[in-house]
Amino acid sequence: MSARVLVVDDVEANVKLLEAKLESEYFDVLSAYNGRSALEIADAELPDVILLDVMMPRMDGFEVCRQLKANPRTADVPVVMVTALSEVADRLRGLEVGADDFLTKPVNDIALFARVRSLARLKRMMEEWRLREGICGRFAGRDIAPDEDTGTARVLIIEEDQFAAARMAETLRSVSYSVTCAANCAQAQMLLLDGDTELVIASLSTPNGDPLRLVTQCRANEAFRQLPILLIAEETDLIRPAKGFDLGANDWLFRPVERNELLARTAIQVRRKRLQDRLQQNYQRSLSLALTDELTGLYNRRYLLAHLDELIERVNRDGMNSALVMFDIDHFKRINDTYGHAAGDDVLRELGARTMNSVRRVDLAARVGGEEFVVVMPETDLANAAAVAERLRVAVAKEPFIVRATGEKLAVTISIGVAAAIATGDHRDGLLKRADEALYSAKKAGRNRVITRLD
Repeated sequence: MSARVLVVDDVEANVKLLEAKLESEYFDVLSAYNGRSALEIADAELPDVILLDVMMPRMDGFEVCRQLKANPRTADVPVVMVTALSEVADRLRGLEVGADDFLTKPVNDIALFARVRSLARLKRMMEEWRLREGICGRFAGRDIAPDEDTGTARVLIIEEDQFAAARMAETLRSVSYSVTCAANCAQAQMLLLDGDTELVIASLSTPNGDPLRLVTQCRANEAFRQLPILLIAEETDLIRPAKGFDLGANDWLFRPVERNELLARTAIQVRRKRLQDRLQQNYQRSLSLALTDELTGLYNRRYLLAHLDELIERVNRDGMNSALVMFDIDHFKRINDTYGHAAGDDVLRELGARTMNSVRRVDLAARVGGEEFVVVMPETDLANAAAVAERLRVAVAKEPFIVRATGEKLAVTISIGVAAAIATGDHRDGLLKRADEALYSAKKAGRNRVITRLD
């Protein structure tokens, strides 16, 4: 996954070094040599991650970070402070002004790439939820007010060392967190089934079940996919926590765990979790505001067009890949004429369900009218979009559709057209037209197939 990274340092050699490292991993790099320039570039370009030096003249990194987080446009951009300072007090000061992480000079490449990739994923996920919430709020004719953080945070600690677990639990309980401890991953999985955990703190030295495997299991399970996970590692071991980041962990701490840093990083993860939960809840509530198709539960044409406008703007601005899948039911009129419109409605409802089960969580599925459907796929190239479309085609064709009233089984197929957004100068109607032409080609070629539009 590529990302745009803004590097801020008053020493040109430091900037060039980080630029070279990041570009070698295919990140796009912007640069600034003072705090004021950094604020202006961040506001104009909205990078995915900012690497910010602390020791700069006139405006130090702490003040730059504070202003970035105070600006609504840049408040969600993750900030990693890069510094020669290694004192815990300096790290805490950075966390207090809103920094998302710290890297100590000389910067370790493994830690650098792991942090940047993880924070870029977080930023883009939050962007997608804010985009959906904002569109829904506009259709509602009002802003959706955020709720305040309320209630005690619920934390699960996975640590074999009872003394270490007790110390962390005591620290967290001192600020009214509710803490449960597990000696191994098997116990932790049982406790997670209660469904109210807001943060997992997992020691990488825990035996009887690799904590990194627990990370992958959580990310593969819809119920725990967004559950933040903070890893505890030895300072000499960077490989395992970095691997944890690649697998979906959110943060790490080195032993010995310092009390105030534990509290600060825990608070950051809990705030993010609650913000994300609010965005999802607001998004779900807004679906009732005439933005969904009543029959299938998918989005309707009105929402789709608004979402496409926002997506195309991001494609033109950032050059990211995006694709559009358009499909309809083969010979749908014959189904209505033969079995009645109630049977046709059953087919449309089931097609909506199979569509949601076949596409990714980040994709947006809509019914645009009659038997015609569209799936919007952000950050997806044409080949991957075609693979998802083929999976959907197979899911529709392999099992018959059931008419509720009579129990009759109907063989149903769909034809699919796939088009990619053009990185510069594209527009909504052009993308829809290319997908529609690909769909027409699929119909003309014999139906029940996927055709891609290459230009």
